[in-house]
Order: sequence, then C-alpha cells, then structure tokens
Amino acid sequence: MTVDDSTASRDDQEGPHPTQALDDTVHQRVRLGVLTIAREADRVDFGFLKKQLAVTDGNLSRHLKVLEDSGLITVEKGYAGRRPRTWVTLTREGAQALDTELRALRALVQRLEAPRPAPPGE
Repeated sequence: MTVDDSTASRDDQEGPHPTQALDDTVHQRVRLGVLTIAREADRVDFGFLKKQLAVTDGNLSRHLKVLEDSGLITVEKGYAGRRPRTWVTLTREGAQALDTELRALRALVQRLEAPRPAPPGE
C-alpha cells in the first residue's frame, strides 16, 4: 500500500494516528518499566526496580525524578533496620497515565494487525 498526501486512505476518517497519544514521559523504556512494576505492587523497592530494569543507580534515580516531578509516582525514603531504603508508589495520576499509554499501544497494535483493504482493481 502506498499512501501520499493526494491519496485519501481509510485511516483519514479514523482520527489521529495512535502514536500521537503516546506520552513521552511515560513511553520511555525505563519509566514505562517503573510504572508497570509499581502498578503490580502497593510499593516497590529501589533495588528491585534497579535489578528488574537492568539500570544503574544514577540512571534509575534520574528517571524516578522525572516521574515524581510529573506527579506519576511518589518516592518515600526510610530505613529497613539500619539500612536506608527508597520505595516507589504509583499515584492515581500515574495509573491514569499508564492506562492511557496502554490504550494507545493497543490501538497501534490493532491498527497493524487489521486486514488491509484490497488494492483497487483486484
């Protein structure tokens, strides 16, 4: 299938392309990982996130700061015994942003898996 500006496709009437709904803050690989792991638990430990996402302390800290500044997670520091710990919790806004991202990804997959119309003349 070839699409150019002079050719109206079936997608022209369906609204914006699903990728327009992707949120750059959420969609980045590590941040998406943080949000999905945090969705699975009430709160998640920094060390667990670091191991699951295969990132360095500094890299994870930076991504957590972006998510926290965006209101998508809360970060709680404390102690387990004498050992300092950092826990991450998904906020209501974070859950909503993750849901929106997943809907956009599903729409993109459905679009790619949908049968293509037969070319004219076939």
